[in-house]
Order: sequence, then C-alpha cells, then structure tokens
Amino acid sequence: MIYNVIGLMSGSSLDGLDIAFVEFSETAGKWDYKIICAACIQYEDNWIQKLKNAINFSALEYQLLHAEYGRFLGEQINEFINEFQLDHKVNLIASHGHTTFHLPAQKMTHQLGDGAAIAAITGLPVISDLRSLDVALGGQGAPIVPMGEQLLFTHYHYFLNIGGIANLSIHSKAINSENSHSAKDEIIAFDICAANRVLNMLASERGFQYDEDGNLAAQGKVNPHLLNKLNSLEYYSLAYPKSLANSFGTDIVFPVIKEFQLSVEDALATYVEHISMQVKNSLMPFFDNGKMQSLMITGGGAFNKFLIKKMAEYLARINFEIFIPEDDVVNYKEALIMALLGTLRWREQYTVFSSVTGASRNSIGGALWLGGDA
Repeated sequence: MIYNVIGLMSGSSLDGLDIAFVEFSETAGKWDYKIICAACIQYEDNWIQKLKNAINFSALEYQLLHAEYGRFLGEQINEFINEFQLDHKVNLIASHGHTTFHLPAQKMTHQLGDGAAIAAITGLPVISDLRSLDVALGGQGAPIVPMGEQLLFTHYHYFLNIGGIANLSIHSKAINSENSHSAKDEIIAFDICAANRVLNMLASERGFQYDEDGNLAAQGKVNPHLLNKLNSLEYYSLAYPKSLANSFGTDIVFPVIKEFQLSVEDALATYVEHISMQVKNSLMPFFDNGKMQSLMITGGGAFNKFLIKKMAEYLARINFEIFIPEDDVVNYKEALIMALLGTLRWREQYTVFSSVTGASRNSIGGALWLGGDA
C-alpha cells in the first residue's frame, strides 16, 4: 500500500512548525518512506508569545487559542500544498499540535491545534490528539516516536532526539510482523532532560534565537556547583517510564541556573555539560564492554557542534559512537513519524507501545476528523 501523508510537529523549543510530505509504502508489514518535500515555518513573535503563555490563559481564552491555532495550522498546510504543487496528492494529515499541559500522573495531556479546524480549512482527513488515549490508559503519553523508529529505522537500536526536551529510546529488536497489533514490545523510551528550550532561553539573553554551533557555550567555563545542583534534581533519580513537561525547563531548571548569576557563556557551557552527562548516565545501563554501539541523533540539537563534541567525549567512555543522519531526517524526523502515526491510526493499528509509556495496554491513538464532503 502507498500512503501520501503530511505530518506536522511543533516542538517545545518554539523554533517553528515542521511540515513534511511523506510517501510511505508498506509491504507485508515492512515500511519504507521518502520525504518528498518539507519546510520549517518560523513562528512570528506574536505566536511565540501565545504558545509560551497559553498555560496562563483562562479556560475561554485557551479554547479560543486552540481553535485559532488549528486554523493557523490549516492555513500553513494549504500554503505548503500550493508551494509544492501537492493538490490532489495528499491522502491524510497528521498533526501533533503544540504541547501545553502534560500531567500524566493526573491522566491529562493537551496539545493546542484543533483538528476539526485543520480539517475544515484544508478539506482533508486529519488525525490529531495522538497522546491522549495513552495517558487515559495510565501511560506517560511520551515518548510516542518509538513506534516510528521501530518501523522506519530498523538498522538502529539507540535513538536520541535533542529538541526542546532530549528523549531517548532503545530498541532491542525491529518489528517483524505483518500487523503491528502483534508487534514486539521490546522498547525502552523516556525523556532525559530539558535541552534546547533552556539553551535557547539563555542564548536569547545575548539577543540570539539559539546558540549557533554552540559558539557561545564554547567560550564559557563549567561551574561545578551549578552542575552538581542540576544533576541532583529529583527527576533524574526516577525510574522509567517517565516524561517531562515543558515547564520542567522553564520553571525548574532555568531558575536554578539564574540563582548562580553566571555569564551567559558560563551558564551555556555548564548546561551543555549537564545534558551530556545525563545522556551518558541514561545509556550507562546498556554499556557493552565488548563492542562499540551507535546512537542515532536527530533534532535541532544535532546541529549544535559544541554539544555533539562534548556528548561524544562522554559517550566514548561507555563505547557509544554518534551517528547523525541526512539533514532531512535530522530536521524532520518527528514530523515524519507523526505522518506515520497518522497512517497507522488510519489503518487502525497500534500507535503507542504500553511498554514504552507504562499504560495498561497498547493503544490506537488519535482523533479522526473527516474534512471533505461525504
């Protein structure tokens, strides 16, 4: 079967809206993909402020923003379709939305971006709300990318995505099944720490959207006292499955950093060290003294040369080497996987593994909105 799907992802780092048009082919349970075209739509300042401050809105203001952002997503999709001449070529849209509230302990998560609004604007079928069912079943609702990694990147077993939050997934086996209902659940995945969201907040104090290539961090010195305090945060002692809300970076980590009144450069250098240490600590249980293992890294952080260099130094101590794929996969892996999850939902196949999230069972997540006429 061939599926032509648009996937959308808005990450917690607020660096923009990723859109990817992907052709999937499935034969006897084996999936192949081709990213036909993709784009990152930079958010204007007014949208950055709305998305950043949405958690403080009244219930009515929040619902109005949910609908408004859904219309915005629909309009961006229509412009994308026009720009790349995709009229009558798109079968389905899968939208992750923008996470605002994520409280799995209270069985609640929410992503802005009303799927009904997207469907109404585009006239196409839309899958949205990909995390809620897993959370309702007692899961963390995150990470949800392991299913896509398992199906699309069968030659790799270790995956790190460095976005607003850094998350890790470890796959012991690729799926070998005609139907993902009988998929092997041998996956571990969890959020490691806040990443680009904190780095970008620090870089903004020098007037930059982000620390390009980690140049600012490379000029700084690590503060051991701040590093120790960051590493002692309670989250790191918790067992997986576990996940982080955006507020972990903004409301917990960032204030700790500011307590020390460091220069931006020293704060960045220290936080890069912290991320690298936490990635190494997370992989330490999988250390194999007999062989080198490969860690595939994607997300915006993969372009931070200083961060990757520092991380490589730590990982070499436990026999891990870093692999960074082609730019389209680095930039659009999450949009690619959202497109795949939407396709699986359309096929009524599992989109989330309970072994990853801690839910009571595997689930077929996502709300379906039929935008066209019957």
